[in-house]
Amino acid sequence: MIKTVSILGCGWFGLALAKKLVAEGYLVNGSTTTHEKIQLLSENHIKPFLINFTAEHIQAEEIFFEAEALFICIPPKRNSNELHNYPDKIKAILNAAKGKTSKVILISSTSVYNDENKIVNETNETSPDTDSGKVVLLAEQILKEYYPNDFTVIRFAGLIGPDRNPGRFFAGKKNLANGLAPVNLIHQKDAVGIAEAILDKQAFGRIYNACSPDHPTKKDFYVKAAKQSAIEEPEFLDEKQSWKIVESLNVPNYLGYEFQIAL
Repeated sequence: MIKTVSILGCGWFGLALAKKLVAEGYLVNGSTTTHEKIQLLSENHIKPFLINFTAEHIQAEEIFFEAEALFICIPPKRNSNELHNYPDKIKAILNAAKGKTSKVILISSTSVYNDENKIVNETNETSPDTDSGKVVLLAEQILKEYYPNDFTVIRFAGLIGPDRNPGRFFAGKKNLANGLAPVNLIHQKDAVGIAEAILDKQAFGRIYNACSPDHPTKKDFYVKAAKQSAIEEPEFLDEKQSWKIVESLNVPNYLGYEFQIAL
């Protein structure tokens, strides 16, 4: 039974996960890069660590990595000069954690799949067509090199939830392309639930696509979300161009997880 968890990167997802694990009785270490957030972590009974790192160096207390499980929750910074340094940062983190923790869970993205007009699951080949998708795939491959028989990856679809109101994503915009394409999204509550289920069941050593089983069209989903928030509705073109539907075989098969938030 795992009791101590370290979460590298207590941002929008990482902090929500940390709070949930604390509520469930886990001892949680949480990292931040800013002094201002130290108090927030402490107030939520998360043991705070100030950790800064580059592709070459990590400034951190070694004790942070001495946990039974380590979540790496630092997405690459899109549209940033640091984007291409992301795989090297992951390598530096894994070097710092080497010999200190045996279970590492990397938060990745379904952007590793291209829009090839088909359903994709964990058995499909990856073929990212965006820079961010390419660097997270490289990060996955580095994790596999370090933990060839026991790597764990969670590929999140688009994350929505508190402070990420999808009604605002396209509010008031006109002639939006690809309106009949399906969406691939997951609510923060289910993202946290899947991560916790991996710990509870100790279901390590595989890749999990984490995406809602609901796939309404972009038009239906975003218009409805705007209406619910009383925001100006977007207008989509009735067309279906490039698309994919992300499904998971491993979430139901190994976790038995039931999604809580419908799209």
